[in-house]
Amino acid sequence: MSAVIQALARAFRSLTRGDVIWHLIWPGLASLALWAVLATVFWGSLVAGVMGWLDDWQWLASWMSDSELGAGFVMVLVHIVIGLLVLPLIYVTAALIVAAVSLPMMLEKVAATDYAAIERRAGGTQVGSVTNALSAGALFVVAMLLSLPLWLVPGLGIVIPLLLTAWLNRQAFRYDALMMHADRDEMKLIPEKNASGLMMLGVGCAALGYVPILNLFAPAFCGLAFVHYLLEALQQHRQASGWVVLDKAS
Repeated sequence: MSAVIQALARAFRSLTRGDVIWHLIWPGLASLALWAVLATVFWGSLVAGVMGWLDDWQWLASWMSDSELGAGFVMVLVHIVIGLLVLPLIYVTAALIVAAVSLPMMLEKVAATDYAAIERRAGGTQVGSVTNALSAGALFVVAMLLSLPLWLVPGLGIVIPLLLTAWLNRQAFRYDALMMHADRDEMKLIPEKNASGLMMLGVGCAALGYVPILNLFAPAFCGLAFVHYLLEALQQHRQASGWVVLDKAS
């Protein structure tokens, strides 16, 4: 837990840098603009589609036809569920932008000052970063769609997206955080050794996605936190293994 808190504190500290703060802002704004346009265009069709799907449930359709109050309740619930679905989609789109574009830029700047003593072994590539981000995003969307019926159960409409977003954070950002400094073996070993901490960090960052305003910047902040967490873990691993770290002055 202390390592997670330390990573979050260091991420906050990194935000005081002018060359980092811009990369915190623009991915969330770009994602918000994209989904605002899509929601405006397709909201009515989405609601009609979901209501049509619910009409196929004979018992539910019968209940709604017999009760105006019941039909109104279901309609409101459908709007809420679609709204809850849009929030994680805004987050995942911003997270993919961060993982593929913004985080590598922030990593270069942060690593040069905070982790200059760690030897760079380049176990990952930019192509690998984009591929990893797209595959994680695709699996996230599939899991979200498959879980949609469960969202009608009170409470699960929040819990399921939270856990899926936490998984996305861990899956998308761990590659980028290590790709410049870890070798190929370390890129597998370090996340495996720190799996519980990465999950806690992912859940904490995912929760920010439900806080208004902060949710726009949560993906980039989360990426920074993963950078600090995993580079610190890499540094400790090499020290424990007897590897000599580079002199910062060199």
